[in-house]
Amino acid sequence: MKLYYVYVLASRTRVMYIGITSDLEKRLASHRTFEHPASFTARYRCTKLVYLEEFSDAMQAIAREKELKGWRRGKKVRLVEQVNTEWEDLAPSYRPGSSLRSE
Repeated sequence: MKLYYVYVLASRTRVMYIGITSDLEKRLASHRTFEHPASFTARYRCTKLVYLEEFSDAMQAIAREKELKGWRRGKKVRLVEQVNTEWEDLAPSYRPGSSLRSE
């Protein structure tokens, strides 16, 4: 079964980026290597994965991403802090070339 992820990346100063992907490892690698230097995530150095939701239906994931993007910043902050009070990187050891899967 294919999975879809809605995720929030943050910078050290807590600038947030919300995205969607079906390949989280590849997408994290793209963000963390600044593959697209002019992108929002590269400009603001949003590399920490601070929030993640998993979906089996692409349309539900797309709807959720749009919903989150429509929220005011305070509501987004509260969402992250409900599950990640310290804004820790949920994939700290992941670097391009490594795997998120447990060995």
